[in-house]
Amino acid sequence: MKVHVALNTPRFDESVRFYRTFLGLEPVKLKPGYAKFDVAEPGLNLTLNASNRIDSPVAGALNHLGIQVASTEAVKEAADRLKHEGLATFEEENTDCCYALQDKVWVTDPNGYRWEVFVVKVGDTQPGVAAVSSTAVSSAAASSAAASSTDACCASTCCHD
Repeated sequence: MKVHVALNTPRFDESVRFYRTFLGLEPVKLKPGYAKFDVAEPGLNLTLNASNRIDSPVAGALNHLGIQVASTEAVKEAADRLKHEGLATFEEENTDCCYALQDKVWVTDPNGYRWEVFVVKVGDTQPGVAAVSSTAVSSAAASSAAASSTDACCASTCCHD
């Protein structure tokens, strides 16, 4: 089990550089508008999501939180437990989110923070897609590429606004 934190960032390339330096790691996945850092100790799945804004109605730069588990069975057990305790859940099976095939269950805390319990079944559903660097193209073109990629990649419940 590891904690997942997803951050919105309007300065995507700068943020990727910062977290590379801060964590001392390369992203394990780098796509247009999406970067994933997998930290072994302490267990952390940190994702950066390109966004034109960070003023979400609930949490500013925070996109969502999650707990990554080892199996679909663990996701289903969490969903059953959460429903049994009276929480409203939203379940997704075989959803292509953040360039990965996942099963997940979502809940929202009293403050509006969204949490997911999820398993990654296929680590990269679009291995041919490479990151677009704003240094290689204009900032507007990079934002457009990131936005169109996000629309193609993720459902409304996924990592992007």
